[in-house]
Amino acid sequence: MVFYMITVPAGEFKAKCLQLMDLSHKTREIIVVTKRGVPIAKLVPYEDNPPSLFGFLRGTINIKGDIVASTGEEWDATSESN
Repeated sequence: MVFYMITVPAGEFKAKCLQLMDLSHKTREIIVVTKRGVPIAKLVPYEDNPPSLFGFLRGTINIKGDIVASTGEEWDATSESN
């Protein structure tokens, strides 16, 4: 799911609120409302069934080699280092 973002000054948002809500709903765009160039609010499209975060990054990482085996390097976790 991809969201796009547009920025709208508060005065324009006030004048075109209903049209911008329809635009956000139809195009899935996120609308950021600014006041003097500073973001103050965000209008996001409503989702009936938001995607689950469980397994969201599945398939995005490639493991090469054994990540559990010892590297052979000796170290002492209880020693104090200066």
